[in-house]
Formats: sequence, structure tokens, C-alpha cells
Amino acid sequence: MKTVTYKNVHNHFKFNGVHLNREQLCMVAYSFIKEGADFQKALGDFLIDWFDNKSYIEMNTSGSTGIPKLIRVEKQAMVSSALATGDFFDLQPGNKVLHCLPVDYVAGKMMFVRSFILGLDMDFVAPNSNPLQYIDSKYDFTAMVPLQAKNSLDKLKNIKKIIIGGVKIHKSLEEKLVKLPNKIYETYGMTETITHIAAKRVGEKAFKTLPNVTVSVDENSGLVVHAPAINSNPIVTNDIVDLISDTEFVWLGRLDNIINSGGVKLMPEKIEEKLSTHIPRRFFIAGQSDAVLGEKVILYVEGDPMTIDASIFERLDKFEKPKEIVFVPVFEVTATGKIIRKEPIVA
Repeated sequence: MKTVTYKNVHNHFKFNGVHLNREQLCMVAYSFIKEGADFQKALGDFLIDWFDNKSYIEMNTSGSTGIPKLIRVEKQAMVSSALATGDFFDLQPGNKVLHCLPVDYVAGKMMFVRSFILGLDMDFVAPNSNPLQYIDSKYDFTAMVPLQAKNSLDKLKNIKKIIIGGVKIHKSLEEKLVKLPNKIYETYGMTETITHIAAKRVGEKAFKTLPNVTVSVDENSGLVVHAPAINSNPIVTNDIVDLISDTEFVWLGRLDNIINSGGVKLMPEKIEEKLSTHIPRRFFIAGQSDAVLGEKVILYVEGDPMTIDASIFERLDKFEKPKEIVFVPVFEVTATGKIIRKEPIVA
């Protein structure tokens, strides 16, 4: 059996309806770099990097838990990730897919790699917040962030399988997605794992790993990813999980977000989930230094001050209840749209 390498372009691959081989893709790349829109220039740069003589690609992490950093990713590992996604979601040569993510980041890069490695028929469109607004075509597969899915609810039924990642799906959006007839998945992953290594149907609790990926936990219940085709070393994360088996886990929150209030360790993500359908704006829970408690729970809400009914906090445990509500005009976010969880500076 022929080994699939990063130098291959599947003969079924189509780009915006046209069959393109490696040389033709390079020509498109140069054209995009010279005269394309910004999102096309980003693709052009990626294609030139992909088809050069190096065995790796350099890309930035999102910066959601610290300063963004440049990491080196082997191209063959990205191919392995694409093949695993193809197996998990049963993607077949000729399947029609929509690419609507920025190519600046790993998810957008991997959507392209999947397409020319698996032989997909890919439409590439501008990565805006409402990608289906002017599209009525039917697709077999696409990848989106939650904001795109939220703005496309009336047309999502035109896509058989959808993966949603980058940011955790809000409970109110999930309640709408589970009512749709198609297969919609939330994914788990990061730049270091070359996009997703696990997925779950919306409405379900546990993530299931992709082929050839297993998981374990360290002494802090932090998730450790074992994906030898992607990285020869285990990938230690800051995500706290409930491990069900070596291929299934329930995501609970992040170790670096934990609040130690009066000796009680609180997980902001759990508190947020309890409040998720009761605050009509973006919000997050974080700890603030306190002389008595060590840290106290603060609720940060985006936008102008508003009245929040105190009864919504009755669903929280004693120590989970916010000691203060702070309104912030606009949250600081990463380039991929994740809220940066640090104490905002409020004018």
C-alpha cells in the first residue's frame, strides 16, 4: 500500500470546482500572494511553505492561556492528522466540503491539508462570521467556530457533518444545534495537537479520541495526549478532565483557571455552565486577590451595566457565588476569538 506523504496531492482534489495538482496549486499560491484578498494571501503563503523543501511548518499558538508562541510542526504529522480525521468522520474522495476558516491558524491550515490529502472537492470562501449568508449549496462536511454556526443556524441543515471548535460551544447554542437533523460535533484540540484529537456529538458529555490517539491523566487530573503519529512525546495539557477510558474523557476546565477561595478549589467553567442560559451577554468567572479568602470569585460581564437578577445565583454552591459583578465595555480576545481570562482593566 502506497504511503501518503505531504508531497502528495490526491487526484480527486478540487479547489473551487477545478482539479489542481501540486504545480498548479503553487501557481494559484503565487497569484493569491500577488493580487489576492488578505484571506487568499494567507492561503498563498501557506501553500508556498507547504510545498517547499522543508519537512515542517512554523505556526503560532492562539495565545488563549499565555503569550502566543511560534512552534514547529512536521508536515507528515499534519498528514497523519488529516487521515485520522478522514477515518473518524468517514470522509471519502470527492466529498464536497466548505472551507470558511482563516488559514492563519492551524484549523484553517488543516482543513486545506485534509482536502488535498483525502481528495475532497473544496469550496474556499472568505472566513467571515456568517459564511453561509450567500451560499445555498449542499456540502458533506465543514469546520466552523461557534460564532459562525450561530449566525448560520438557518442554513446548517445543508451540511451533512459539521465540526465546531476553537471555543467551547455555549449552552444556549448547543440547545439549538441538537435539534438539527444533521451530524454536528464539538471538537477538542490545540495547535500543539495539530487541531482536534477528539470529538463528540453536540449534546453528549464525553469526547472520543480519533484513531491512534489515546489519553491519560497526570497527578493533577490534567489530560495527557498520546498521539505517536503526531508527536513522539506525550502532549501534557492544562485541561482538567474526568477520564472514562484511554479513548474517552469529559472536559471539566483548565488548571490555570482554578480559583482557590478560602481553601476551596473552584472551577470557573463549571460555574459558567450553571449560569450559561441566564446571562444574555458574554461573561466569564475569574479569581481576584483577596486578603481574607486568598482569592474571591468575580463575575465579569461584557457591556454597559445592567440589572442581573440575584435569583440566578441560587443554582450555585455557597463558595461559587460571585462576591462582585464587574462590567467591562469590551472583552479582550485572542486572534481566534477566545476570551482572555485575566482581570480586565476597567476605566
